[in-house]
Amino acid sequence: MGKDNVQRDLNERQQAVLDWITNGCPDGTWSDTTYKVSAQALQNRGLVKITKRRGYWTAELTDKGRQYSGGENSSSAETSSRTPEGPGAGARKPRPRTTPKTHAIYADQLLEELAANNGYLIKPIDPGPHAVSWAHRVNITRKSGKIPATQELHGNRTHRGYEIKLIDIPAWRLAELAPLPVPTRLTRPHAIVAALQKQPQLLGLTKAVQGRALRIIQALITATRLQGHVVALGPTRGAVPPHRRRKAEPHFTITAQGEKVGFLVLQEPDRSEHIPTDKELADAKKHSWMRIPRFDYAPSDRLRFILRGGNPHRATEWADTAGRPLEDQLAEIAQEITLRGEAAERRRRADQLAAEDRRRRWEAAMQEARTAYAHAHAHRVKHLDEQAETWHRAMRLAVYMTSVRSHAAALPPGEEKAEIEEWLAFASTHLQRLTETASAPKLPTPPKPGAAELEPFLHGWSPYPPRSY
Repeated sequence: MGKDNVQRDLNERQQAVLDWITNGCPDGTWSDTTYKVSAQALQNRGLVKITKRRGYWTAELTDKGRQYSGGENSSSAETSSRTPEGPGAGARKPRPRTTPKTHAIYADQLLEELAANNGYLIKPIDPGPHAVSWAHRVNITRKSGKIPATQELHGNRTHRGYEIKLIDIPAWRLAELAPLPVPTRLTRPHAIVAALQKQPQLLGLTKAVQGRALRIIQALITATRLQGHVVALGPTRGAVPPHRRRKAEPHFTITAQGEKVGFLVLQEPDRSEHIPTDKELADAKKHSWMRIPRFDYAPSDRLRFILRGGNPHRATEWADTAGRPLEDQLAEIAQEITLRGEAAERRRRADQLAAEDRRRRWEAAMQEARTAYAHAHAHRVKHLDEQAETWHRAMRLAVYMTSVRSHAAALPPGEEKAEIEEWLAFASTHLQRLTETASAPKLPTPPKPGAAELEPFLHGWSPYPPRSY
């Protein structure tokens, strides 16, 4: 790789670190040890060799690095006496001057660190005048133009330190939205628009903006119905009381994939300084409780849509601004409805999968509890006692029958001996069955356990099935 090709590969931060190593690693250049990330990138390109030994970090130029830096006479450099490894290394060195070049180095440094840590960093928030301002570093990096167009940088203070994240911009924010056409007049209004049109005090708007508001609603309804969304009238009729202006129920709703989004249509007021009348001045002088208002409010030609329901993505309100009327924002509003519907569907699916998983785990816990009950319940002990008692009875009976046989053998033939032998035949049959039972014990069949019997074996699970919602 030639010098020109290497130079194209190195960013400003890496070039600065390479120059620093070439010049013998002078003290006071870096405010922390994050330059080591750039040095590692230089080592990956074969320009630098890094060594960590006895608690010190050293760096020296390779032959390739010396050639790139300006010739074979460039000296090797190391930082063994200047850059000890470990936390806090380099923290007491003076901060470099803030210049445009320094800003570029800061941006390269931060982006390299983020790339090496999967886009996530937690930086310590140190006190003192020489502490690094990570909020400033993040702001510099945002303005550097080096962040990819599909990503954005976030930074905020947390209890663990200053959190910095480089995340991908959601695809819906990168999508190019085609503008929605707004009719110039309502020739065939949708049924909802026609119903709004017939309401007294139409949406609480003045006549100057009523027609425009209805045409915007018509365009929005037309676009969302093409996506399969359902439109319905809301509970609010007519004007909204001033004290409930922003908290009133919607004028109409649009439902996407089961997620209902309500729309409240408001007319923005213009505010002007109030000029007290003679009567107000006299009343205020006469009554201590009298308050003269500071401002007067008059309806303007600006409109505002307030959306409620579902998980917001872009915003919860859209309004006319000086450079962007609501007509130019309709595509975003229509997309917002779709996004909230898709989020609701994902949430329902996740809830369903979670419920199914919980049901499976409950069933597994119940099966384990039944098995544990069958192996550990007292009925086994009871059955064991019964088997032991049977064995002892068989042993006692066998001893007894041996004694009886000896007695019968000593008797002369006759009726008494015949009766004893007949009884011994019966006893032998009974003893054989008793011996077989005692000599071949088997696990008992456990009784069917109830909820109370299983609960000690469920380890926190309920013996009753999980509910489904």
